[in-house]
This record gives sequence, C-alpha cells and structure tokens, in this order.
Amino acid sequence: MTVVATREDLAQARAALPGTVAVVMTMGALHAGHAELVRQARSRADSVVVTVFVNPLQFGAGEDLDRYPRTLQADLDLLEREGADLVFTPGPDVVYPDGDPVVRVTAGPIGEVLEGASRPGHFDGVLTVVLKLLHLIRPDVALFGQKDAQQLSAIRRMVRDLDVPVEVVSVPTVREPDGLALSSRNAYLTDEQRRTALVLSRALATGDVDAGRAVFATEPDAELDYLARVDSATFTDSPDGDLLVVAARVGTTRLLDNRILERQ
Repeated sequence: MTVVATREDLAQARAALPGTVAVVMTMGALHAGHAELVRQARSRADSVVVTVFVNPLQFGAGEDLDRYPRTLQADLDLLEREGADLVFTPGPDVVYPDGDPVVRVTAGPIGEVLEGASRPGHFDGVLTVVLKLLHLIRPDVALFGQKDAQQLSAIRRMVRDLDVPVEVVSVPTVREPDGLALSSRNAYLTDEQRRTALVLSRALATGDVDAGRAVFATEPDAELDYLARVDSATFTDSPDGDLLVVAARVGTTRLLDNRILERQ
C-alpha cells in the first residue's frame, strides 16, 4: 500500500495504478463501515484509492472540527488489511493551496433543507472538496455510504449537472448488532448516551414520521432535529417518498440515520 500526502506524489502514484480505479473518500477515524466501502470498491475496480482528509470547509462555526477524531495510524492499519492500493492523506494546505477557495460548488436547493438548513454551507463544503478530489484522482467509480443520504444525493446531482465522468455508487449502512449506525462520531458517546442513541434506529423502524416522533417523545435525553419522509433525489418532503431521514443530538453529539422505504 502506497501512502502519499502531496499532489505531486499523488499524481505519480495514480499514474502507476493499473486498470480501473475506485475511490473511497473519508475524514479518517475509520470503522467497519469504511472497511465495507473499501471491500465494495475492491469488488468493482482493479485499483482502490482512499482519501483521509478532515475537510474544514464542511464544518460550521462552533462545530467539532478541532475535536474531530484523528487516528491516522489506526486508519492506515485498517486500510492495509482491507487491501487499499493508494492512500492520500493531505493537509488543508495541499487541498487548498491558496487558502479557502474563492470559487466553490453550490449545492442549490438540496443544500438548503434538513441537514443543509441545520448546517448552512455544509454541503457546499462537501461538494467542493469532493469535486477537487475527483479531479485529482480521476477515478472510474466513487463509493459513498448510504448513512449520509443527503450528501450522497447532492454528490449524485453534482456529478450529473457538471458532467463529471465518474460512477457514484451507494453502499448500505453498516450497523452494530443492536441497530446503531456506525459513525466516527459515535466515539464521542458515553455508554449511557450510546443506549440513548438507539432511539434513531427505533424511530426509523416504525417506517412512519408520526410514529417515529412518538418514539422520540419517550426518550427525553435525545433532542430531535428532524424526522421526515422525503424523495431521495431532491430531499423534498413527500408522503410518497422513498426515504425516511432523521437527525438528533445526544449530549453534544449530532447523529444521522435513514431508512429506505417503498413508495406508496
């Protein structure tokens, strides 16, 4: 496995990769969900590139940029076990050599609702770094987890609208045996908070907005941000939507989850 941190080394290592190339983009603090992304990438391409970069553009004021878990050596150990070929671990000065970019990708309407409304500018930051990394790596396929469903939808739309030559593939959410969706931010939770966090998957299991909110009403230690049934392509509210999405705060930790539904 080759590990590089500069644009020049990335270009050289990328040029040496054989066959088709898949990329998995991460912010580190890797877990079994990321490992599954790498395995799926391996099944779809001849070579697998993984990026590990905590992107400052997608963190708003007062969010957890400074305390976001950074476990690079453990991440590299996991990626080597899973058979990644190339890992790109740049710092902000490499990704944004001129400082914060003046020109950015705008998520449009999908970046203004639900997660976008709660975190203004978040999806602009996500799409900007994703597009930059796609340009630098030039993959044939890019794999993203279904857990961040609104992010996935925004990336799909960007790729389509801007004619980016890459196939975007969704990988199902990996869960703990009790139903908790794996997330790097789970590391913030105490044992008691982790038990509280199960309210997200319990609410989604109802398959219904009103019933899900009733589940949250029984868990006072979880602060519900939103629970909505939406169209997965636009993230607009829809009684016939194919996705039930939820966000809540447990202690100081913000958690997301979703469930795919059949259209009524």
